Amino acid sequence: MQDKIFYSSCFGFIFGVLLRSFVFVNLYLVIWFGVVALLVILFFCIVKNFGMGLIISCLILFFSLGILRFDMVDKPNPEFFESQVGGKVTLSGEIVDQPDITENNQKLTVLVAPSTTKILVTVPFGEEFKYGDEINFKGILQKPENFITDQGKEFDYINYLRKDGIYYVMNYVTAEIVSRDNGNFVKSILFSFKKKFLRNIDLNIANPENLLMGGLILGEKAAFSSELRNNFINTGTIHIVALSGYNVTIVAEWFMKFLSFSKIFSLSASIGAGIFLVWLFILMTGFGSTAIRAGIMATLTLFARATGRNYDVARALVLAGVFMILINPFVLVFDVSFQLSFLATIAVIFLTPRIEKYFLWVPKNFALREIASVTFSAYVFVTPFILYKMGNLSLVALPANFLILPFIPFTMLLGFLTGFAGLFWYGFSVPLGFISYLFLHYELGVIDFFSKLSFASIVFPDFPLIFVILIYVYFFYILFWRSIQNS
Repeated sequence: MQDKIFYSSCFGFIFGVLLRSFVFVNLYLVIWFGVVALLVILFFCIVKNFGMGLIISCLILFFSLGILRFDMVDKPNPEFFESQVGGKVTLSGEIVDQPDITENNQKLTVLVAPSTTKILVTVPFGEEFKYGDEINFKGILQKPENFITDQGKEFDYINYLRKDGIYYVMNYVTAEIVSRDNGNFVKSILFSFKKKFLRNIDLNIANPENLLMGGLILGEKAAFSSELRNNFINTGTIHIVALSGYNVTIVAEWFMKFLSFSKIFSLSASIGAGIFLVWLFILMTGFGSTAIRAGIMATLTLFARATGRNYDVARALVLAGVFMILINPFVLVFDVSFQLSFLATIAVIFLTPRIEKYFLWVPKNFALREIASVTFSAYVFVTPFILYKMGNLSLVALPANFLILPFIPFTMLLGFLTGFAGLFWYGFSVPLGFISYLFLHYELGVIDFFSKLSFASIVFPDFPLIFVILIYVYFFYILFWRSIQNS
């Protein structure tokens, strides 16, 4: 009964946020339902009737709270900025995130003083901007617009920025630095360390292999060429360079398995090492919200896979999801990395144990059997979502991942050592960088080979949402709901 109340409350909150993400709901009606549900819950507690009525009341109460929570953060755009859209403005503000260095420009997230409005500012190369810089900038204030991807899907760029509190953009502005080092001291140190770390990678590993290493370790893929990015998408390997629980979960688990296989570390020490790798990754990205979400998912997955305590981790996973949605309700619908992290984590924890018996033909050597089963379960579980969001179905994802993933943990280890060694002396990092290059060159070679096959991927620009819903309803019924019913 306690589990049913717990899950009804959690999913009630999630469904409330989900509904409010798409439509406006009358708040007076929501408050009325919430108050009635709370009174009913108190009544059932007094009479000690812990039946279905209590479960439904908890569902309604937290459904109402989910709607109210989303409404709290869904504020209208400031009138001052709305009146200036389309015109040339001169503003000042502080860069509140690390600059995003792309192939052609720099993108700065600027908090405009004295308001709490964020603007995504695009500037050309030339000036070196940093987190914590106060800048003056001049340009045309615009609202972001959605655009069509290469797969024919409309990318919801408006809500993609909205989840991070960004409602306006200014392209190719003129900007000047007024002062430096105005940001959080700890974040400044982390970003500075990250920059030096990546510089060591670039010095010791040739292009484009250095870009892949930056993507593997820190999720840095902004500098990828469009051709390289499409190669990753068409081969279903984009997850290894995406800052989501998808890559962090898989890579950290293989790192743990590698240590366990070596017989040097015990199981508990391997688990600890895997979790340490996850949070080292997050530390080096500057403790961004996306990285933290990915780290939480990966940590839960490592613990569940290593101990077999899936039932306990299921509750922790749901609670972690609710907590992250509570902090930022926009992530439920508008953050692809959160969605991928959650789905991949569910797949690795719940689906993998069910399908491992079908991979007995794969040898156990070097944990190849587990690599195959985890890769297959994660890919199958996220495919409906990827089809709907991205419209791309990779037909070569399984062989491509199978040939690449066994080498990723060692590649990442070499990347960490290369970056760290260069902090002490350049000579230490040279041999490590050369060995890293060989592994990265092989991995890019596999991706390049499969991407050139004529049947590598199929594009579905309009994959029906109803199909996605039905598929996941079935998945969740098989993997999740049955356990609740039996509890």
